[in-house]
Amino acid sequence: MPDTVLTTVQAVPAGGFTPPAAGGGRGGLPAAYSDLGSFCRAVATVKPAADSSITVEIWMPERGWNRKLLALGGQGWAGTIGYGGMRDALRRGYAVAATDSGHKGATATFALEHPEGVIDFAFRSAHEMARKAKAMVEAFYGKPAGHAYWDGCSTGGRMALTEAQRFPDDFDGIIAGAPANFSSHQAAQMIAVALAAHRDESSLIPPAKLRLMHEAVLRACDAADGVNDGVIEDPSRCRFDPKGLECAQADADDCLTRSQVAAARAIYAPVINPRTGAMIFPGFAPGSELGWTLLAGPRPLEFPQEFYRYFVFRDPDWDYRTLDLDIDVRRAEQAYGGIMDAVDPDLKAFFKRGGKLLQYHGWSDQAVAPSNSIDYFKRVAAASGGERTVRASYRLFMVPGMGHCTGGDGTSTFDALAALERWVEDGRPPDSIPASRVVGGIVVRTRPLCPYPEVAVYKGKGSTDVAENFVCKVV
Repeated sequence: MPDTVLTTVQAVPAGGFTPPAAGGGRGGLPAAYSDLGSFCRAVATVKPAADSSITVEIWMPERGWNRKLLALGGQGWAGTIGYGGMRDALRRGYAVAATDSGHKGATATFALEHPEGVIDFAFRSAHEMARKAKAMVEAFYGKPAGHAYWDGCSTGGRMALTEAQRFPDDFDGIIAGAPANFSSHQAAQMIAVALAAHRDESSLIPPAKLRLMHEAVLRACDAADGVNDGVIEDPSRCRFDPKGLECAQADADDCLTRSQVAAARAIYAPVINPRTGAMIFPGFAPGSELGWTLLAGPRPLEFPQEFYRYFVFRDPDWDYRTLDLDIDVRRAEQAYGGIMDAVDPDLKAFFKRGGKLLQYHGWSDQAVAPSNSIDYFKRVAAASGGERTVRASYRLFMVPGMGHCTGGDGTSTFDALAALERWVEDGRPPDSIPASRVVGGIVVRTRPLCPYPEVAVYKGKGSTDVAENFVCKVV
């Protein structure tokens, strides 16, 4: 393998894996791996450029291989190997690969010192992982993987779309969860949320009042889908104005100050370019209020600030309060030749070779505004002959009540990979995906997840906590 050095080749006995402490690998304690069978563990350092150093790790089961390769995407700034995800894939019989995306650590400081590392993070690490993993799998088993899949959420979702756009031959099927694929614009929206929350001393909305807002949103919109269950099926149809909670007199626990109302309105609203009037990025959906502490809490989130500090201005002292939604967003678009944005709607090469793209996004996502996924789906459909045509290769599932990649009050437990396998291998497109809400290890509700623009509609009979009593349809 060119530009590659194998640093570890290890026969791991059954139950014998211990996550390395070095390198910040994510995965938990050794006990979490005690049920794994024996596997071959290979770790490689890939240097496609002089300033590159991409770690790729591949696990290959000694017995029971399903003849498939699964590559996993990272989250945030990546910089680690996700051992928990590799463990889960190995349990299913996959040969599985992961990468640190070309740097170590969960910050963006690498962009200042390693320009090639930015290219690695943007797209090259995923492609190199696909190439090296396929070669290692073929060398180990004496035959290539029958199918190759990608599964990633957030940054891993951006990497997923990057793969479909730039390297259509790498994977047969791709799962793109809550993709942070419009980085230059998303970072601006995240900072705009922080600015709204910190406009003045009375703008910050405390957690108790976020709960107050959330309950008011549910009163206004929950029952509109025919089921009063604490989850809004389609928040795009919800019309809620926090002005109705404004304090009549002094600030109190059961109302919002005028500044808090203004902040809430700004968080729901799309961020607009003040010069052109064009939308920069959509706002958060009604029903997501309980997660607003991530971006609108007492301390602004570091992630979007680091994007501007290290990728755009290359200045560690840049102050988020100086953000110019016209000039600075254009600078972000142009940074490193625009490689941090995976927004190209032309997926025809991926679709032509039979590739399938399954995308999902939680409606209560508190990090990546969910309408971003709908906007991208519509643009791809327009470039591919319309929504009816594109459904043969690309389906988007909006998950009511789910937060960023997981969690929330909705049915956020589902097996996207199984649905993708049936689509790719058996030609059965996912007309719905079974999903559950699990509380304390117990399934308390099941629902079908429906391909956009369909939603789950109650048939009118039976328990509203049972999936069989719902049907997917456009309303």
